[in-house]
Amino acid sequence: MEANRDRQLGRVSVERIGTPDALVRSEKGESKRPVAEHCEAIEIAVSLLAEGLDGKREIEAIGHRVVHGGERFSAPVELDDAAAREIEELNDLAPLHNPENLKGFRAARDVLPHARHVAVFDTAFHQTLPPKAYVYGLPDAVWRRHKVRRYGFHGSSHRYVAYRYAQIHGFARDYKLITCHLGNGCSMCAVDKGQSVDTSMGCTPLEGLMMGTRSGDIDAGAVLHIMAQEQLTAQEMDVLLNRRSGLAGLSMASNDMRTLLELCQRGHAAARLAVDAFCYRAKKYLGAYHAVLNGCDAVIFTGGMGENAPAIRAGICDSLEALGIGIDRDRNEAAAGVEANISAQGARVEVWVIPTDEGLVIARDTLLTLAERHDRQQE
Repeated sequence: MEANRDRQLGRVSVERIGTPDALVRSEKGESKRPVAEHCEAIEIAVSLLAEGLDGKREIEAIGHRVVHGGERFSAPVELDDAAAREIEELNDLAPLHNPENLKGFRAARDVLPHARHVAVFDTAFHQTLPPKAYVYGLPDAVWRRHKVRRYGFHGSSHRYVAYRYAQIHGFARDYKLITCHLGNGCSMCAVDKGQSVDTSMGCTPLEGLMMGTRSGDIDAGAVLHIMAQEQLTAQEMDVLLNRRSGLAGLSMASNDMRTLLELCQRGHAAARLAVDAFCYRAKKYLGAYHAVLNGCDAVIFTGGMGENAPAIRAGICDSLEALGIGIDRDRNEAAAGVEANISAQGARVEVWVIPTDEGLVIARDTLLTLAERHDRQQE
């Protein structure tokens, strides 16, 4: 990643696609309007971006986040029909994500037929995991046949904040880092010398930390027990674990940490349990990755919660003095959506808040991928 050479020309987001009150955000503000499908959303985004550019034709390349690359994709790839078919073969591993990612690609291709496209995979950063970190205790033939192993996700975010930390410190040396991406989806990663060596999400984004609506780690036997007792199909159990559990399910109130923290202040017992369990789960992973790395230089918080919830950062880092981890209360409270060192004075391990920029990683990877392909064609 090249530093200090990036210039953002515009930013547009379209959320809640397929609803009558889709939210369109741009530098001019935000508005609600019906947006029926992805092609319409991209038309809106391109139109708003083109107001600051010289028409649509200035958009020559488009980077696409693709959640699951399986074992096949360990690096970004130019996205065409052949690559799309290979990604479709991984849909069973990410049924909620990969099909939607490909809808975005096809819609963008329809709107900007002259542009080139690149897929950047959430899983790619974690392809450096050693076998001992990515295997499950399943029969060898079974896990190999069905590709059931740890893949990890949020790779662009973990990669960005690890790079940014090294950049802040002048790339003085190779760092051991524990990166915490905490949003509606949550994951943690152990990064050694810029490479992922372990991560909390697994074969799917369901494993690991408790999340907004996902359960995170759960005894597989308990899943089978619930299915038998409630007479649930596999699809119904999937909905329960992915959409009705986590903070929302445990609190019986909300998947939004801001709402839960407000409820905690009013004495809401279930919200307090959800918040405490969330922080405890993250604390356990933090300790585990400290052991994996044999110590660490810094803990980095990012993502919506990681960047904007001082109470959650404090709850995770509480009582970790034995690991050299502590945060300064005033620094922590002041760090909301900004880059900041929130370490306690004299702590052996730094604690940082670094806002993530996955869009920047995808843009850089898109440019680099197309440049490398051009160079190969010229050889």
